[in-house]
Amino acid sequence: MGIGRLSDGLARTPPMGWNSWNFFKGNVDERLVIETAEAMVSSGMRDAGYRYVVIDDGWMAPERDRFGDFVPEPSRFPRGMAYVAERVHALGLGLGIYTDAGTMTCMGLPASLGYEFRDARRFASWGVDYVKVDWCHTDGLGPRALYAKWASAFQGAGRPMVFSICEWGRAHPWEWAGTLGHLWRTTWDIQPDWSSITAILDRQSGLHPYAGPGHWNDPDMLEVGNGQLTADENRAHFALWAMLAAPLMAGNDIRAMPTDVRETLTAPELVALNQDPVGKQARRIRHDETGDVWVRELAGGDLAIALLNLGDVAREIHVGLEDLALAPETRVRIRDLWQRADVPGSRDDVSAHVRPHSATVLRIARY
Repeated sequence: MGIGRLSDGLARTPPMGWNSWNFFKGNVDERLVIETAEAMVSSGMRDAGYRYVVIDDGWMAPERDRFGDFVPEPSRFPRGMAYVAERVHALGLGLGIYTDAGTMTCMGLPASLGYEFRDARRFASWGVDYVKVDWCHTDGLGPRALYAKWASAFQGAGRPMVFSICEWGRAHPWEWAGTLGHLWRTTWDIQPDWSSITAILDRQSGLHPYAGPGHWNDPDMLEVGNGQLTADENRAHFALWAMLAAPLMAGNDIRAMPTDVRETLTAPELVALNQDPVGKQARRIRHDETGDVWVRELAGGDLAIALLNLGDVAREIHVGLEDLALAPETRVRIRDLWQRADVPGSRDDVSAHVRPHSATVLRIARY
């Protein structure tokens, strides 16, 4: 398993931020990026821990310049990317950007094959703090070798940048990417519907040994606030990503989000769970057609458990203390992280009444 890029000090907890793709696709420009950064401040997201404003595909001009360098599309970024970075940095945030490891980006724009060192230096010169490297148009290429080349390019670029590997889990990156990048996609692209979220969640079972400080499994960006997801589905999605120690990259239009979406994305005890310094990803200890139970070990010896109701009717979900490797009659204090309140428990199990398509998250402390 990967040992992590511990030497550079980046991404010691899962990266948090916003990415343009899920809501805006390729419709990105200077105004959107700056307004979003401002909204991250005014909404409280920055103070909650969200740091990176990431511009995904669609920012680059159709051709490189005569020196071979990337050029931001002039009609979209008329003052250039260094100006955008300066504006974002002035708000106490970091700028992220996108490229692709192949011959073209997923939108058919210039990509980075053969330009890795040049592009890494270019990003560094603009003041970029985070780079997502996609995997479209890579026929015949090997991800291990190519992403290793990118890792060398970043090391030589002269600026610390978080390296997000995005080859969709095809070559089992959790087995090799921990020494190259800070996070790696484990799955196909997420969609703003419940079936996509639960299918991706299912794919994370068994990946917990590979994550930790500086190297994270990435089940893709958040769809909280997008599509037809209900408030309960938004909360369940966010809660399970928090349990997974997943990067929390919001994907909605945060300039115009409803109060319930903002409260979900900034829920303080769920964010703290995600950012727990031990960095252990949750493991699934129960799964059937009606629901899941996930357990995560936390700093100080506490446990977090997520009780997920996959069904269409509310149900009571019980977990015995022995299922949590706690001795019978262990005295525990149970806290509901959504309610931000302690809740009663019995002497031998933990339980909650969980609404359909919803998740209750409890923190268990022994005393």
